Amino acid sequence: MSESAPSSESIRFPDQATSPAASAAAASGASFRADRMRSYFGPAFVASVAYIDPGNFATNLLGGAQFGYRLLWVLLWSNAMAILIQYLSAKLGIVTGRTLPQNCRAHFSRGWTIALWIAAEISAVATDLAEFLGAAMGLDLLLGPALHAHGYSPTATLMISALIATVAVVAILALDLAGYQWLERGIMAFVGAIGLCYGFEVFLVHPDWHSAFVSTLLPRFDPHAMQASVYAAVGMLGATVMPHVIYLHSALVQPRLLELAPPPKRALPNVLRQYLHFELVDVFVAMNGAWLINSAMIVMAAVALFKGPSAQPTIQDAFHTLGPLLGRGAAVVFAVALLCSGLSSSTVGVMAGQVVIEGFLEVKFPIFLRRFITVLPALVVIGMGWDPLRILIGSQVLLSFSLPAALIPLLLLTARKDVMGEFRSGMQTRIAGWIVAGIILALNAVLLVQVALGS
Repeated sequence: MSESAPSSESIRFPDQATSPAASAAAASGASFRADRMRSYFGPAFVASVAYIDPGNFATNLLGGAQFGYRLLWVLLWSNAMAILIQYLSAKLGIVTGRTLPQNCRAHFSRGWTIALWIAAEISAVATDLAEFLGAAMGLDLLLGPALHAHGYSPTATLMISALIATVAVVAILALDLAGYQWLERGIMAFVGAIGLCYGFEVFLVHPDWHSAFVSTLLPRFDPHAMQASVYAAVGMLGATVMPHVIYLHSALVQPRLLELAPPPKRALPNVLRQYLHFELVDVFVAMNGAWLINSAMIVMAAVALFKGPSAQPTIQDAFHTLGPLLGRGAAVVFAVALLCSGLSSSTVGVMAGQVVIEGFLEVKFPIFLRRFITVLPALVVIGMGWDPLRILIGSQVLLSFSLPAALIPLLLLTARKDVMGEFRSGMQTRIAGWIVAGIILALNAVLLVQVALGS
């Protein structure tokens, strides 16, 4: 008798006595299932790094400093959207055995494939530029004062930080040589470190939990600064769903799929269903963890940095404010969280770039060469002395243009029976997906218009 259809003899009621051997067997089975579930944790945690990257630091600090707890609800709804999109990306990869770029190449015309590849490359380069700059800024906050004391200019200290960050990201990528799970564990460790850092920050600021809870559940803007609060909310949402991680998640699930059914075998439907179940749990846990970290960013900013709609805090402002207000430890922890975010998200950005170029062009591309290529624009920007924060924000705007090129093909492919077979998205999922896409694209359009108008 299979596990999915247990016999009546195997069903136990509370008043039935069970032997010690049977209890031990049940406990052993539960332990085995828990261990197996844990072995499937990883892909969504790697993807979740894109939701707590330096771009999120900037937008969440702005939202909290301008409107306090009021915009916490934006993060709750953004998280619900992220769960749906990331699960669909993973589902496409699991069911088809191909990444999103590979599926685009297989099912769309050559012209559309080239156009999608160009948009994906733009998003990958813009993303990696932003994430790498975030890592350099985090290191600069920690090392800058000591280097300044020895006569180094701000540009020189940022360049030194960037070079150190380059070596660190290469070292993280090298974990993959020991096996994909080692790289996943490394990224998960960074996510855990960011969470601990912000847990510490929230502990120090003693927030008003009642106000935070109400603001999380009750959607509202500031009636006295409607345009500014809408702009902040759009920025927070625009920094949430990133195109590069939509491509990447469909690739992150492939190693376990190959273990389940090595080529030329194809996994049976019941095996795919079990994998999809495990990945759904992975996505739910990882995305909610990212949501809590983002919420902690706003809570910290609402208490420590709040100055009203006129506030325009930068990441450096937050660092220099936290020290005098909460102690040197709070400022250092903030910089460490930014550094962990920058290093991990930069690593993920390089991985996404490799998935894009290999999937769309059907070529093998060394990941370390990809790191070298994508680090050059960041070094040029730093060497020219441009404001890294302005570049960071500009890259988020650029990503708004390329988001449809990842999201729309994902929704189209997961709804096609010839691609997904019996696993095609149901009507409710398709409707929810297009509603999410419409909301994200409309709000990104609002963001672009506001930026273009200089508001």
